[in-house]
Amino acid sequence: MNPILLDFPDSFDTERLTIRAPRYADAREIVTAVNESLDDLRPWMPWAKDPVQVEATEARLRAAMAKWITREDLLVHVYLKGTSTFVVGSGLHRIDWHARKFEIGYWCRTGYAGNGFVTEATNALTAFAFERLQANRVEIRCDTRNAKSVAVARRCGFLQEAILRHDDLGVDGNLRSTYVFSKISPNEFNYYDADGQASEG
Repeated sequence: MNPILLDFPDSFDTERLTIRAPRYADAREIVTAVNESLDDLRPWMPWAKDPVQVEATEARLRAAMAKWITREDLLVHVYLKGTSTFVVGSGLHRIDWHARKFEIGYWCRTGYAGNGFVTEATNALTAFAFERLQANRVEIRCDTRNAKSVAVARRCGFLQEAILRHDDLGVDGNLRSTYVFSKISPNEFNYYDADGQASEG
């Protein structure tokens, strides 16, 4: 099946959170959250150099909405359940629909860090990938110096597979190394092809 025809929900809840696809109307809340968090984001996120503006953010969200519809990238916004308070940015990225492989990325709004929201969202997105998207593999990749991101991957039970030494330049322009963490399908003997058909591995 063409991924664009796949039908799955664009919103779901956890105990404390609502995880959903982006909407362009989110722009003002996202701008507030990003600008509050710039000091924590700058060392790790290339896009977090300068304060963001509503118009540019709305444009990026419209592009993200289009990619959600075409299933090219699944950006998600995470809110405190029952509120319009944004707490985590995340998503399933670098999607390979043939191998059914996804990569989770995440960042936390500074004022809400330390409450386990990123861990809760990451666990939920991982389950969503395996249960609704028939993932064979979910990855988390992060700078080896980013202790908070590394801790999330480990708390969520991802297996550290590798350290890619000096594989990229960090935001500071210096060579960085990358941890590769992964989870594979709970039924490791079943592998799904691009049509969603299971076969023995």
